[in-house]
Amino acid sequence: MGCGASVATETQEKRAAVLIQRWYRRYMARLEMRRRYTWNIFQSIEYAGEQDQLQLSSFFSFMLDNFTQLSGNGPDLISQLLDPVVDPWLDRETCYNLIHVPESYIGPRLSFPLSVSDTNALLSAFKEQQTLHARYVLQLLYETKKLLKQMPNIVHLSTSYAKEITICGDLHGRLDDLLLIFYKNGLPSAETQYVFNGDFVDRGKKSIEVVILLFAYLLLYPDYMHLNRGNHEDHIMNLRYGFTKEVMLKYKTHGCEILQLFQDVFSLLPLATVIDGKILIVHGGISDQTDLDFLSSIERHKVSGFTPPTILKNRRTPSLRCSSSYSTLLCLLQIVDILWSDPKTQDGCSPNTFRGGGCYFGPDVTQKLLLQHGLQLLIRSHECKQEGYELCHDGKVITIFSASNYYEEGSNRGAYVKLGRELVPRFYQYQVSRTTRKLTLTQRYRAAEGSALRALKEKLFAHRAELIAGFQQYDQNNTGCVSVSEWALVLEAVLRLDLPWRTLRPHLTRLARDGSVEYQSCFEDMGPGTPLPQVSPNLAETLFRYRTDIEIIFNIMDKDHSGLISIEEFRHTWRLFSAHLGVDIDDRAIDDLARSIDFNKDGSIDFTEFLEAFRVVHKLENKDQLPIGKMDGEK
Repeated sequence: MGCGASVATETQEKRAAVLIQRWYRRYMARLEMRRRYTWNIFQSIEYAGEQDQLQLSSFFSFMLDNFTQLSGNGPDLISQLLDPVVDPWLDRETCYNLIHVPESYIGPRLSFPLSVSDTNALLSAFKEQQTLHARYVLQLLYETKKLLKQMPNIVHLSTSYAKEITICGDLHGRLDDLLLIFYKNGLPSAETQYVFNGDFVDRGKKSIEVVILLFAYLLLYPDYMHLNRGNHEDHIMNLRYGFTKEVMLKYKTHGCEILQLFQDVFSLLPLATVIDGKILIVHGGISDQTDLDFLSSIERHKVSGFTPPTILKNRRTPSLRCSSSYSTLLCLLQIVDILWSDPKTQDGCSPNTFRGGGCYFGPDVTQKLLLQHGLQLLIRSHECKQEGYELCHDGKVITIFSASNYYEEGSNRGAYVKLGRELVPRFYQYQVSRTTRKLTLTQRYRAAEGSALRALKEKLFAHRAELIAGFQQYDQNNTGCVSVSEWALVLEAVLRLDLPWRTLRPHLTRLARDGSVEYQSCFEDMGPGTPLPQVSPNLAETLFRYRTDIEIIFNIMDKDHSGLISIEEFRHTWRLFSAHLGVDIDDRAIDDLARSIDFNKDGSIDFTEFLEAFRVVHKLENKDQLPIGKMDGEK
């Protein structure tokens, strides 16, 4: 009897172990599913924003064609929008000497040429949240500009002079990631050479500190520290993604001059790096038209990486080759391709419609370029990867991304790659962690998922009119409901985010008793910030949707960055913008809007307050946590 009881107990234990294993597998599978769709949401919204950036470029092109509508101020405004006026004060090489540094300033006092003690002082100061004085920022930028002017478009390095070369990808203003790289891998020196592959700024809150450190080490070790240009080293991108605002907040007195010098320096950054004649490093990628010899010969500082879509649309039109400006267009397209392109698994080369700029290039395009130039590997950045790096095209293309927690705390690792004389890549991963160590795996995923879903709901709200119009095409009887399939079709047609809408449906809307979707419930827990009563619903929704573009346009017009613009500038530009969008808003509505936001009736508009009235607010959720569906086993 004792033996039989023992066997029964053992059988029960095995059965329990199997049940636990099954539950755990289901639990991990659901967790992985949520991780993937969270990632898809973040990435789709990011790339949709880059398509919006191209829409803004299209608007600038439209303004060029219609500047006479700007009440006689057209040419001046256009030139200001597309090519900011250089302050004559900046032409004086020693203008920074006119800036007084008070005795009360406790930050680092730099001397040039820079020494190791200067870079150490910068590191210590930035770790302590100190800001470098404007005088030293301007002087550092002047020295960097002089150095970069002497550098070629494509920098050639050799591992024979260094034991190893470390390649880092996007940092996007994440100072903690840069400091962690230096801690783990060593500070730049003759023994520790670096290539930083673009996108130093924007998105993160410490872009100035990141780029100042990189430029300081470039000045200290010009033979061992190397910087490629990224697509975010561009003043229009900086207006949308935060660097301009960061500079103006940290440098209220000399911010405009600092921004202008940053723009000049960014335009002079090299476009590519080649190691031992075998490894090509560019920020984005290549196309079937990429010609490294041609890239070596162009005047890079005269070509922006921000391209009007009319040029991109006609990039392969044969008639362009007969144009007298074909060489200029070719320069522009080559730079756009290496700054914006992404690899794809299929052969061929096609426009990168997901981002709105550059190309998708396949394995055959990679192979052709490598053979043409005797190369064996392409290293690029530009895309966030969950593990910090990724190999594709049979290992001949490596993506390296160095900003950890890019979308949300815990969303991804950062990485860098090291190459020795054997040119075999070795990858090193890391993740800056302040709070995630205290959270369980489930809590980290839920936090990231909540952030992604909030961003997605804001996207739905910004396109509310279009979505409702799409739903009503299927809801002929005005029931307020459509099938799940119809709901998903409308979302994809309007938003074009390529997301698993059926999977996301429980987080975005509710079902009626018959299983159909109550489509108005997509928007019921969101609303405007502090809407202005004079604004018509049609105009208000347009302002919600294009809020970021409008902010960029008016920030460019606000030359002194005071936050104020004239009512006339507002009227003329908004009329042109609405005409370009094809939005039917009459002049009276625009005039009423302009008057309503001139709060003190002084003829100018406080644009910060105006924007605050046109933002999306989540009404029902705690601002830090969006309720989401529970997984198996969650309580």
